[in-house]
Amino acid sequence: MNATQASAPLGGSAPNAAGSVGVAYLLHLADNAVVLGQRNAEWCGHGPILEEDIALANVSLDHIGQARLLYQLAAARMGGGASEDSLAYFRDETAFRNYTLLELPHHGPLVGYAASDRDYAVTIVRNFFYGALMVLVWDALTRSADTDLAAIAAKSLKEARYHLHHAADWVVRLGDGTDESHARAQAAVDHLFRYTEEFWLPSPAETEAVASGIGVEVASLRAAWDALVDETLAEATLSRPAVRGYVPEGKLGRHSEHLGYLLGEMQGLARAHPGATW
Repeated sequence: MNATQASAPLGGSAPNAAGSVGVAYLLHLADNAVVLGQRNAEWCGHGPILEEDIALANVSLDHIGQARLLYQLAAARMGGGASEDSLAYFRDETAFRNYTLLELPHHGPLVGYAASDRDYAVTIVRNFFYGALMVLVWDALTRSADTDLAAIAAKSLKEARYHLHHAADWVVRLGDGTDESHARAQAAVDHLFRYTEEFWLPSPAETEAVASGIGVEVASLRAAWDALVDETLAEATLSRPAVRGYVPEGKLGRHSEHLGYLLGEMQGLARAHPGATW
C-alpha cells in the first residue's frame, strides 16, 4: 500500500451483479488478512531460524496482498474517495471486522502492553487454525456469484494451501518433538482453540453475502475443518480441548484490547503524514 493511491481492483471494474451488497463482507475478509499479516510480520528479524524468518515474512506478504485486492475492490464499490489506504489506515478498531483470534499477540493471555517473549508455538497454531479455515473458504468462494471476488479467491487459494502446509508441518514438528516443544504446542492449542468458535456463528455481513450468492456459509465447512484439524493434532500427539462456550465477536467490531495496540503501530506513519506521497 502507498500513502495516497489505490490501484484498480482485480477484474477492472464497476460493481457487477453483486453490487454494493458485499462491501461489508469484503471488509471482513480483508481485515482478517491485513491483521494476521501485520501480526506475522512482527517475527521479521526475530524468527527462531533464518529459514522461518523468511518464510513468515513471505506468508505475511501473501496476506497483505490478499488484503490489498479486497480493499481495492471494496473501495471501488464504496466510492466517495475510498481507497485501500483509507480502509486499512484510517478506520478505527471498532470498524474492523477481523476474527479476534488473529489480533492476539504471540504469547499467552496477557494484556497488550505486557512484556513477554514471543512464543513461536502460538504463532504457528494460530496460522494452522486460520489456514485450515481459509483453504476451505477460498475454495468455496471460487464459485461466488461475485466474479471479482471469485478471481481473488482463486489466487488466494493457492497461497492458503501453502500457508496450511507450512503451519501443519510445524504443528507436527513441535507437538511430536521434545518435551518442551510438545508442552508449548499443547499450551498454544489450549489457549487459542476457544477463539475458533467465532468462525461458526455468522455475522450480518456474512448472512447477507450468503443470501445474495456472494459468500460462503462458513458453518457448512465445520466438519471439513474439524477433519483437517483433528488429523494434524493426532499426528502431532496433541489433544483437542473441549469447547467452553466462549464466542468472541471481533467480526462484529467488539475486539480484545490487543487490536488497538496493533493498529497503533500499523497505522501510525500514515496518520502522522496524511496525504503524503513517497
